[in-house]
Amino acid sequence: MYSKKVQNGWAFYDWANSVYSLVISTAIFPIYYTQVTVRDDRGYTTFLGFSLDADALYSFVLSASFLIVAFLSPALSGIADYTGAKKKFLKFFCTLGSLSCMGLYFYHGENVSTALLLSVSASIGFWGSLVFYNSYLPEIAPPEDQDKLSAKGFSLGYVGSSILLIGLLLMITFAEELGMTAGYATRVSFLITGLWWLGFAQVTFSILPKSEFKNSIDSKILMNGFKEIKKVFAFVKSDFVLSRFLAAFFFYSTGVQTIIVLASLFGAQELGLSSDKLILTILIIQFVAIAGAMMFSKISKRVGNFRALRMQVFIWIVVCVIAFLLRKEWAYVEVGFYVVGAMVGLVLGGIQSLSRSTYSKLLPEGIDTTSFFSFYDVTEKIAIVLGTLSFGLFIDLTGSMNWAALGLAVYFLAGWFLLKGLSMKGKGSVE
Repeated sequence: MYSKKVQNGWAFYDWANSVYSLVISTAIFPIYYTQVTVRDDRGYTTFLGFSLDADALYSFVLSASFLIVAFLSPALSGIADYTGAKKKFLKFFCTLGSLSCMGLYFYHGENVSTALLLSVSASIGFWGSLVFYNSYLPEIAPPEDQDKLSAKGFSLGYVGSSILLIGLLLMITFAEELGMTAGYATRVSFLITGLWWLGFAQVTFSILPKSEFKNSIDSKILMNGFKEIKKVFAFVKSDFVLSRFLAAFFFYSTGVQTIIVLASLFGAQELGLSSDKLILTILIIQFVAIAGAMMFSKISKRVGNFRALRMQVFIWIVVCVIAFLLRKEWAYVEVGFYVVGAMVGLVLGGIQSLSRSTYSKLLPEGIDTTSFFSFYDVTEKIAIVLGTLSFGLFIDLTGSMNWAALGLAVYFLAGWFLLKGLSMKGKGSVE
């Protein structure tokens, strides 16, 4: 029996944790980092004793955090499967991420190493919690409801994070009237973000069912997750539709996630846009994404999951091409950036929610989903590592983000071709 209360409680975690994705990963912190980080006359800063381009460094550090999550996920999912501690791990990573967000309050611009290490732990907390959060989906909703429920979660996330972002922007804008400097108000926003995430997550924790305790942790099960991932990989290889979908997911996720985490840097550094224009673009993305997630949930019912995904991937390709063409010398470059933002919003929530529910539908019945979603998570994280590393290398080698943006189109193109011809009707068949 599927409980609406449990489904709503599950979806509400998106409301709680999406503030990290918007405030810390996308909007306020990247802009704050660009503005206050101490650099030399070459634009370099020092991190753990190494001198690197400050913007490329940010990309490399994010890559490292995703690589850590990709390595940890199999071991953690194995422990969670074996002990029945899925909910406990969800709580742990949520707490790690939210406390790390709060820790960014102490970043003044000089302590770069501390700030970036906190960024890493916040990223690990966010993405680590999603392994266990996503794995609940096939357990709490039947296949025919999973697209809608997944979209509902993402929509709640966009609404909640947008509300908080607007509130934080008002606080920063009117900081002097509130007896603060803008810099101090920005740091306070990181503290509030962490509190929002941790506080609202308690609603989800109080509603999600507890797993029955199975076994205690011992040295043998630490590698159990990797063995489970090996089994999952063997199953994936034997299933034509699932393997093709995951290959496509790998390539288009490389582009999607890279754009999400580096869009603000692109607008600030390559196009010379002010922080208010960047924030406006991000808000456009957020509100359009709410409609986009629900719209593509309905489109998938009419044309099928794979056709709906191909439509979205094609729009992402167009986004990359337009981003490549944008130049700061243009009189109306900000208008072009707003258009790109609206297009990103249209497909951002849709491609994430539909990818999650499509994968859930392709899983075999009667299995523990944590290891399968750990494999999904590892696939996504390796894709992000590839994307952010290649983007950072382009910046370091060419000094231009435009060519890096165009390069992302290749990943989307590969994903589009891999999705072509797939059908949900019969695994192993093509249309």
